Amino acid sequence: MANRIEARTVHEFRASAERVFDAWLDPAKVRSWVAQPVGGPVTDVRRIEIDARVGGKFTFSDMRADGEAVHWGYYREIDRPRKLVFTWFTSEEEERENNSVVTLTIEPLASGCRATIVHSMDVRWAEWVPQTEKGWSLMLRQIALHLGAGGDGGN
Repeated sequence: MANRIEARTVHEFRASAERVFDAWLDPAKVRSWVAQPVGGPVTDVRRIEIDARVGGKFTFSDMRADGEAVHWGYYREIDRPRKLVFTWFTSEEEERENNSVVTLTIEPLASGCRATIVHSMDVRWAEWVPQTEKGWSLMLRQIALHLGAGGDGGN
């Protein structure tokens, strides 16, 4: 697509592809890793809602110093344990535009798996690519800690 940019991050896990994949779709597991940021205080998670089916919606929200942060999207593809594709929104404007898409691919390795996140978005968000990559990397590290499989933390 024209006028698109990508944020990309990679993390290697010592956990199986199935465990890493399931950590994204089980509300209790998501709440656990979202609430335990790496190197930071426990987040005040308000809401984790997941309708884990193609076309289903998810919502994550937490409280921050400047108010409630809400993230939501819709699942476009669910291929356990290899691939998860979903939209990602933080505002109604973004949802109307419907052009923020996250693709998680998981490759089995001899001693775990490699997860790659590619967040494709409108080029107007180009200045946010480093912060977006940092955010997705943090989420992958949180999942690794939740699973007890730290991995190398690589990007």
